[in-house]
Amino acid sequence: MNPGGLAASAAINLGLAVVVLSLFSVLKRQPYNSPVYLAKCMSTGESMPGGWCRSSSTRCAVPSFAWIPAAFRLSEEEVIRMCGLDALVVLRLFKFGMKFFSVCSLVGLLILVPVNYASQESSDKARISHSLDSFSISKVERGSNWLWVHFSCLCIISFYVTYLLHKEYKEILEKRIQHLDLNRKRPDQLTVLVRGIPLCMEHREHGCYVDHFFSKHYNSTYHAYQIVHNRTNIEQLTDLPVAFVTFKSRVGATLAAEAQQHENPLLLTTEHASEPKDVLWHNLDIPYQRLVIHRIGVFVAAFLLTVFFTIPVTAVQGIIQFEKIKQWFPPARAVQLIPGLNSILTGYLPSAILNGFIYLIPYAMLGMASLEGMVSKSKKEMKACSMVFYFLVGNVFFLSVLSGSLLNQIGESFAHPKEIPSRLASAVSAQSDFFITYILTDGMSGFSFEVLQFGFLTWNFLKGHLFSGESVQEPYLYGFPYYRVIPIVSLAILIGMVYAVIAPLLLPFLVVYFLLGYAVFLNQMQDVYEISYDTCGQYWPYIHHYIFVAVVLMQITMIGLFGLKSKPAASFATIPLLAFNIFFNEYCKKRFLPSFYHRPIQNAKVNDDLDEQEGTDKDWCEQAVTAYRPPWMFAVTSAEESCSSTEPLLVC
Repeated sequence: MNPGGLAASAAINLGLAVVVLSLFSVLKRQPYNSPVYLAKCMSTGESMPGGWCRSSSTRCAVPSFAWIPAAFRLSEEEVIRMCGLDALVVLRLFKFGMKFFSVCSLVGLLILVPVNYASQESSDKARISHSLDSFSISKVERGSNWLWVHFSCLCIISFYVTYLLHKEYKEILEKRIQHLDLNRKRPDQLTVLVRGIPLCMEHREHGCYVDHFFSKHYNSTYHAYQIVHNRTNIEQLTDLPVAFVTFKSRVGATLAAEAQQHENPLLLTTEHASEPKDVLWHNLDIPYQRLVIHRIGVFVAAFLLTVFFTIPVTAVQGIIQFEKIKQWFPPARAVQLIPGLNSILTGYLPSAILNGFIYLIPYAMLGMASLEGMVSKSKKEMKACSMVFYFLVGNVFFLSVLSGSLLNQIGESFAHPKEIPSRLASAVSAQSDFFITYILTDGMSGFSFEVLQFGFLTWNFLKGHLFSGESVQEPYLYGFPYYRVIPIVSLAILIGMVYAVIAPLLLPFLVVYFLLGYAVFLNQMQDVYEISYDTCGQYWPYIHHYIFVAVVLMQITMIGLFGLKSKPAASFATIPLLAFNIFFNEYCKKRFLPSFYHRPIQNAKVNDDLDEQEGTDKDWCEQAVTAYRPPWMFAVTSAEESCSSTEPLLVC
């Protein structure tokens, strides 16, 4: 891609962002758009924000960007209070990107860019107008001692990311423990989900077995059980081997949830119950032993989607390599007859097409994850997060690099086979321009259209004009899309890390990407999306893993580049960095990860003692028993409300 294409992409994306964000700031203040832009406020009955216009005035038509700096003035405590810890984790991901790439940008622009330009031959400098490669590592001469500067910067970046990851993991874990303590009265802290329940040999019932088992083995802490029944066969009350078991103390619930109950590990499997509003009731009737088949089916479906997606990615790279296409297919030169069209075609269009396809992927993966039989929305979305992330790494990153390099190098590689290693060395850096346009489109245009909510805005306008007689406006309220935001932002971090030393001109664009993304999604959390569950920060281990993968790819790429640049000593010196990163990740798995999936007995005991001192321990037990009713059972008669706590539940 030439500088003209990059300039065209930057101009189009910047212009779109300014127009769309200005339009959003005006439309948000109009009362008839409140179902779109203030859906959360409407659903909870909160008062409208101060910038909302109750009457027509010229102030309502003046664009304002004051909401962007206001987002950075909101404290983390306020975010947790309004949106929960999971929401803060997402915002900390954006903050991580700001901190990391701000430092990397300083290192890259002050050290690497001058070194890359100064260490090439004068004949290469003369071609600066034809490519931005003059500022990347690809133009550094093979065997040059300047490569040790790149190695030194790689060390700085590697140790800095390790410091940030340790700091983030530690602080988020502290906030998780505090959050669990502050929410100690949530019913899931006293409840365990039991699956794979055998039949009682005497009464031929699952519920009887549950009651006998926990009364015998947890006699001092067991309180009650609620067996789950299949709603599709309500008349016969079919036998589901699933129950919610409530304990008198958090210690008892924790011990039961994290222990193996039966000699056969497929029977009486226990886990901490999710929040009642987080439970996927329709998945509870899937037999535990059949989940493996569901997982295999989902894996096959995801693999087929990944294979299919190679078609649009390869097509996009074909557009980028338009100069080569014109050589192979002369009629394509007609594009040059329209001024500026070539720059738009090679600069903006490929990243726009790719982002359009990518937008659909998270929803497809979420649908596949739904078929895997997860028992809660949060687990389903965490599964979708990983599926989307690895899909993006494979298709957007690796396939873009490989297909772009192949189209660009295939002719000259056959003509000069001895130069294949050096051409492969520049394959990654040759795609830096494309990834700059990808970050610009995903950040400037993508985040702007995210906050505009164009689809709902259009539908709300049409509905208001086609059905003007409707007096009640229902908010367009949906859960926050963790499965879409986290993987796409993590991919941006991966791209930035891989190119941090190779093509440092990419890094300032990433700083803007994370600044705008933070403001946009904080606005969406406050006013638009419903926070439908709170796992108390369990998304962070996934984010940490994605960043770890990014660091590994960065270091492996540099090992290969140093070798292909005839600097084997630098390659060998990078191996200890890679080993250190792997050891650090293993340390985090031992030091921090267990506390995200287990609940310390120490903290559980403290909370139990607090309840006992307040005299509310029995009250919370009873509330936990009744909390795990399916949604269709809340509208019951007074006679039904007086039923025993061990009445069976129904599941659709």
